[in-house]
Amino acid sequence: MKVVATNQAPAAIGPYSQGIIVNNLFYSSGQIPLTPAGELIDGDVTEQTHQVFKNLQAVLAEAGASLDTVAKATVFIADMNEFAAVNEVYSQYFGEHKPARSCVEVARLPKDVKVEIEVIALVK
Repeated sequence: MKVVATNQAPAAIGPYSQGIIVNNLFYSSGQIPLTPAGELIDGDVTEQTHQVFKNLQAVLAEAGASLDTVAKATVFIADMNEFAAVNEVYSQYFGEHKPARSCVEVARLPKDVKVEIEVIALVK
């Protein structure tokens, strides 16, 4: 296993890593809308989802992967009524590439954010 860490995404806020590579697969930890400096984006769910994708792109790049190599995404949202807004941003980043995905509403997310996303991707 290889630990993935980059200062282009927020540092882990607990006893975990930004991601792990096992064989040729990258498993990201859930990314929330923190800037690389650790500042919370507390705007609406659209703004938060854009920051989450910036963080995902940074950890994927550090792992030698990209959004184009994502095989599975898991989206956690605090309010299923915001699903359409999250989905709109999600589609902007994935375009024609449509990885497998789960989306679940949860009672609460770290720092009371509105969205968290984790991915599994093939390392190039």
